[in-house]
Amino acid sequence: MAELRGISYVVMSLIGEGGASAHELARMVEQGGPVYWTAASSKVYAEPKRLADLGYVRGRTVAGETRDKTVYRLTAKGRTALRAWLRSPARFPRIQDEAHLRLLAGDQIDDAEILASLAGLRAQLGELHRLVDAMQAGEARLAHKRRNLALAHRLARRMVDAYDGWIDEVEAELRR
Repeated sequence: MAELRGISYVVMSLIGEGGASAHELARMVEQGGPVYWTAASSKVYAEPKRLADLGYVRGRTVAGETRDKTVYRLTAKGRTALRAWLRSPARFPRIQDEAHLRLLAGDQIDDAEILASLAGLRAQLGELHRLVDAMQAGEARLAHKRRNLALAHRLARRMVDAYDGWIDEVEAELRR
């Protein structure tokens, strides 16, 4: 299954049993992206067509609000591949943490400069708290996924809270 990559499983998971258009997929990835999975919109828009060419999903043109759109649904091949991947052992997430790197290389600049460089993260955390609030508020709209969404969103909340606490700790230590 070398033809499938991480974004393939993201797209097939979001298509699920209900189907989704490329625009809807991009919106879902954008909404949860800062916490769960980041991907360029162009990759998200391109992946359903690529998966259709490979036989994992099929697209059907339907009337949209302003123009026709293609709604993608899993094929038997896609469902089998997704389920096989879902049953495989999960790994610890790959993390590219700029804040950690800034602290790690902090011997190159003074503490005040480190703190200034981390100020953007503090602002972003407020935005992420609001994003998680919105995701949690939207759980009811997807009754068939409500339990699993609630569990995932609680993890997102803990991650954002952990960074809040970590930034507090870093600021206190570097201001001494």
